[in-house]
Amino acid sequence: MDAASEFNLRLRQCETPTECTELFRAEIAQFGMHTFAVGELDLAVRERTVIYIQDWPDDWRSFYLGDQFVHRDPVVDALVDRWEPFTWMELKSRRCFDLGARGQGLASSHGWVEGLAVPLGRGQNRIGVVAMAGRVGQLDRPAIDYLTLIGTCLHSHVRTLLGRYGIADSFAGLTQREIDVLRLVALGLTDAEIAGELVIAVSTAHEHVENAKRKLCTKSRAEAAAVAASLGIVAM
Repeated sequence: MDAASEFNLRLRQCETPTECTELFRAEIAQFGMHTFAVGELDLAVRERTVIYIQDWPDDWRSFYLGDQFVHRDPVVDALVDRWEPFTWMELKSRRCFDLGARGQGLASSHGWVEGLAVPLGRGQNRIGVVAMAGRVGQLDRPAIDYLTLIGTCLHSHVRTLLGRYGIADSFAGLTQREIDVLRLVALGLTDAEIAGELVIAVSTAHEHVENAKRKLCTKSRAEAAAVAASLGIVAM
């Protein structure tokens, strides 16, 4: 059994996002990578971006989410027309890697000099991604290939856990209650039925639905459910 297959076997035995995080963190550390995130991007409406699991330092998470850095992240920008894995070094060689003063300061404080993005195209501006960063000078091709394989396995497995554990972060600012409501909307429930299911007032259920629609930049319940499903937030 090769290393990637062995990793995937161990990954499939992980029953929680925390277990997945610990396993992946230990595996990528062998290649000088020290932080990572797994999520789904909507390149046309970046506010819809969701993070399934992340192993970021608190200061980077606060910066990335608080400053909505997804709108100017050079890695995300590169995903618009890049469908193969790529490194920070590649972007730097093309002079299209700018984290800004604050972003660069934080990256430097953690010693991050190289990173790898693994895109998983879905079509129509939707793309899954596993992104990692670390202190290694430059990743060689065997390392990139291996990290790509295990990153793809991680993304696939984590999506199977979302129904039970939910997502780590949402740039749209979705609350857990709004996510709960979206799951019920996706099942075709009315506001009254949602209210009964969640033991809340019908007016409150309606408000949650409308807030979720607004945050996902959608115009109808059906569109909100479809977008949430495509992002992995809910199951259809």
